Amino acid sequence: MRTPLGLLVVALLSAAAGWAFHRVFPAPDLLLVVAPAAVVPPLLALLLRARPLWLSLLGGVVLWFAATVPLYRGLPLGLPADLADSWQALLTTLLPAQPEPRLLVLVHTLVWIASTVAAETLVRTRARLAPAVPAIVVYGVAVLLGVDGEGENLTTGAAVLVLCALLATVRDERPVSWLLALIPVIALAAYATGPLLPIAAEPYNPRQHAELPPPKRVDGVSPLDRVSAWLQVPTRPLFTVKADRPQNWRLAVLDRYDGVRWTSGARFQPTGGRVPQGEWGGAAEIVRQEIVFDGLPGAWLPAAERPSEVEGVPGLIVDPDSGALLASEQPARGFTYRVTSRLAKPGRQDLLDARPAAEPELLLFPPGPQEQLFRRLAQRATEGADAPIKQAYRLQKYLRENAKNDLTAPPGHSLKGLEFFLETTHRGTSEQFASVFALMARTLGLPSRVVVGFRPGAERDGRYHVMSGDVVAWAEIKFEGLGWRPFYPTPGKSGAKDDHDVVSQAIEESQQLEGEFTQGTTDKPQQSKGGADSTESTPGDGGPWWVPIPVALAALYGLVALMLPWWRRRRRRAAADAGGRVLGAWQQTCDDLGVRRQRALTAEEVVARQPDQVVRHLKPLADLSNVARYAPGDMAGAAADEAWRHSDAVRRAVRGSTPLKARLKRRLLLK
Repeated sequence: MRTPLGLLVVALLSAAAGWAFHRVFPAPDLLLVVAPAAVVPPLLALLLRARPLWLSLLGGVVLWFAATVPLYRGLPLGLPADLADSWQALLTTLLPAQPEPRLLVLVHTLVWIASTVAAETLVRTRARLAPAVPAIVVYGVAVLLGVDGEGENLTTGAAVLVLCALLATVRDERPVSWLLALIPVIALAAYATGPLLPIAAEPYNPRQHAELPPPKRVDGVSPLDRVSAWLQVPTRPLFTVKADRPQNWRLAVLDRYDGVRWTSGARFQPTGGRVPQGEWGGAAEIVRQEIVFDGLPGAWLPAAERPSEVEGVPGLIVDPDSGALLASEQPARGFTYRVTSRLAKPGRQDLLDARPAAEPELLLFPPGPQEQLFRRLAQRATEGADAPIKQAYRLQKYLRENAKNDLTAPPGHSLKGLEFFLETTHRGTSEQFASVFALMARTLGLPSRVVVGFRPGAERDGRYHVMSGDVVAWAEIKFEGLGWRPFYPTPGKSGAKDDHDVVSQAIEESQQLEGEFTQGTTDKPQQSKGGADSTESTPGDGGPWWVPIPVALAALYGLVALMLPWWRRRRRRAAADAGGRVLGAWQQTCDDLGVRRQRALTAEEVVARQPDQVVRHLKPLADLSNVARYAPGDMAGAAADEAWRHSDAVRRAVRGSTPLKARLKRRLLLK
């Protein structure tokens, strides 16, 4: 029975190593791949253990190929290419990865090989831990590929360690019962030492050295080029959104300008739905949306501001820098997906303290005489502004007050056309307003880009119905620590603050800040608005209910660390008899010297390890402690007082030679 039991442990070990890929792939899809790859090779090794090795390996290859057929839902014609490319594909994918056969086949193959090698080693050799090595290698690969993923692999690592111990027990032909008592100890040791390993603090991330895909040319027609056309036919339905409150639905982000048109320099990466968080890590509002396509052209996917999670989009690709979403294929009418967005809510002081991000490529202005015009007007608009954020809001106000929103204005955003807009017509659509704002901001040293999206749309039947006439372009400026901040330089068609029946919260807040930063109406810090779905505290509120708990625990620990040494020293000095006081003085001195846990040392050995300035007090104290330990009846009260005088002298010498930082560390660690 030892061989079947050992093969069972090998199967569990291979399965645990494969399960470590749970930070790379969704759990249900991963389980369907790992289970057969871990179980089939040990069963085959058990059946063919009396046969030649080549026969067992050949059978394993045939079964491995057969197991890929259900994975691919057909013949795996591209299997060799997928195995060769899956490494690079996973290193350029935002985790979790899509559970596609071309990616899952890597896990399937690694676990199958590890299980095969381990099983054949177990049945054909007498090695104890050699069968565990392949699974440990697979576990290491999984940890490396899952560095950026959600969750942790500490539990899986503890399981691998316990199974290795179980395998050694089975191979040594010892009773397994004695190992049951050690399993909690092994698991706790893994949990305790795992976070302390150097690689746990700063794990190596192979994605830092992976070559990212080049910027992707998304559409033949830029969404910004469609703005004027959409505005001319404003009643065409595009999509509907179910959300808690109206927002602007961002579609495309364009950060490169060549003097003729804005394009995207995004480096889109595949993802299973997670979108990396932006620079702002403070207060935020969570907005959840369900979006249904109803005629929107192109592969761009609309969402509120910066998404954090997307569900229901096969082949989703994301630009980590902007958070822009893209489908691998043109979505059909009725296509539905869900988005969770994180709307940054910095406070007023955060905005005032923000500095422009140091990104020279976002300050590029095409060569031409128009740069002087844009710079001159920008400087005039922002004269007197003493903070970059005030410059941006004054520039927004300048454009809203000195030009008109006219749907009949000619389309285009070339430098010549924008020059004509600024000097002659002073009328245009959001296409021209956003482009001019972004370029004027660049002349002021504010890194900028243009965003194309939609206003909330008309609310009906619990959904926001977005039409082609809801299209709007705005600009964003990047600040250090804040990330991208939106600005809306397009005025309302009628001269009001907005030209739509539904005003989004983003536009409303932007115009409130514009009035504050351009007129200086108040010095009181602005409080961020929170919503019912907000999951993070905003400046000025009490914060989550659980915040005082860790603070109180930390304060309690500090109090214990402060009082425990004092209480311990007082108890030892007040021992009932003279011998106890002498031994208490010796114990206190061992604590002060840092040899408290080295109980195997004799008093003479402790003395021999100390410097001369300590030995002259430590030697007589050691002699007194030996007498108290072996002849306590000969001790008198005077001897106890003398022992404590020597102990106090040693304490002063140690404190004088030990840096404050080391003493504090020893005190906090309760040594």
